[in-house]
Amino acid sequence: MGRLFGTDGVRGVANADLTAELALGLSVAAAHVLAEAGTASTGHRQVAVVGRDPRASGEFLEAAVVAGLASAGVDVLRVGVLPTPAVAYLTGALGADLGVMLSASHNAMPDNGIKFFARGGHKLADELEDRIEALYEEHRTGAAWERPTGAGVGRVRDYDEGFDQYVAHLIGVLPNRLDGLKIVLDEAHGAAARVSPEAFARAGAEVVTIGADPDGLNINDGCGSTHMELLRAAVVEHGAHLGIAHDGDADRCLAVDAEGREIDGDQILAVLALSMREHGGLRSQTVVATVMSNLGFKLALEREGISLVQTAVGDRYVLEEMKEHGYALGGEQSGHVIILDHATTGDGTLTGLMLAARVAETGRSLAELAGVMERLPQVLVNVPDVDRSRVTTSAELASAVARAEQELGATGRVLLRPSGTEPLVRVMVEAADIEQAGAIAGRLADVVKSALG
Repeated sequence: MGRLFGTDGVRGVANADLTAELALGLSVAAAHVLAEAGTASTGHRQVAVVGRDPRASGEFLEAAVVAGLASAGVDVLRVGVLPTPAVAYLTGALGADLGVMLSASHNAMPDNGIKFFARGGHKLADELEDRIEALYEEHRTGAAWERPTGAGVGRVRDYDEGFDQYVAHLIGVLPNRLDGLKIVLDEAHGAAARVSPEAFARAGAEVVTIGADPDGLNINDGCGSTHMELLRAAVVEHGAHLGIAHDGDADRCLAVDAEGREIDGDQILAVLALSMREHGGLRSQTVVATVMSNLGFKLALEREGISLVQTAVGDRYVLEEMKEHGYALGGEQSGHVIILDHATTGDGTLTGLMLAARVAETGRSLAELAGVMERLPQVLVNVPDVDRSRVTTSAELASAVARAEQELGATGRVLLRPSGTEPLVRVMVEAADIEQAGAIAGRLADVVKSALG
């Protein structure tokens, strides 16, 4: 069996790859592993927080997860449809032993996923995921679970207070209000459809929403952080100061300035880094990002005297680096931004609020603030239906990359990596000229198809 866990939990087509049986079995295994690893408190009944995004499949998968946890003797607080960072926050705030989020984030509606959080609301280390997977497989193939009976089984209740508790947390950490700002929010018909507009409105902004009518089938469908066209048009149409886009589980935030230009995660990090430094919150004068960050981001931070530490792709690796060295700010170009003093994972609503707060505080436009960095042209091509496991071992591919790097010289770079959440290989080329970047990316994509297809 291949590894179930990717860079962000277990994902697949709901009811095909990700079945009710798998969800139930993994939940039981997680309860046992976290208890044995000491990440759950001892001497009391375990408690889990379970949330989901609005996907139709989340309904039966939630039922399976809750059944698995309760059968393992875990009491369950079911918080319903809330963002991933809300589940992480509530896991910590309520002193729960684990959290479970059902979402496939930015993936299309047929997919779904399971993310586990340990006590405190932190994502699991690879070693714990491996143990969960191994224990699940052991019992799937015949070993019987030790099951509590009678009063030992877990109890289940809805925890509707989670919504207000999370919104209050967001408002409570804002450095200033957003009065006078008009903001368009694209909720991707996802988990933040209620939370984000409520938080921005309570913070004083005039709010216009799009993509805020989830029906279980329309999540990420032509809207949200993976489809910015509607938001760009809406910001201009409504004469808004800025726009904010989330993905399906709202752990991402991308933005749009008043002229309808997209502001990516690198630019958001640059704006927040300068703000945090000004207010004394940028510990060690360092930002953590991944190898996908634009070279222009690195150059901008260097000009400002701020250090950049780069990690493998995945916000979990950014978070690990931040926690190990005590850094306060990190994230990804895709819009996962971690403000560690206020969140244990990427939080799209919190990031959007902080970005808007900087606009309100300075009186400067988002375009002006984001102008601290110049994005070098970057082309990303996703190559599906290839053997992503051979990216680092293919001699043909290595030769093609070497030729591309020689052609670019010091003016650009090449990055090939297998996706951790989808069956594809990502080809990224950065160059001073967009046409050169596109041509090289296209050639490399063709080689990926021929060498790994």
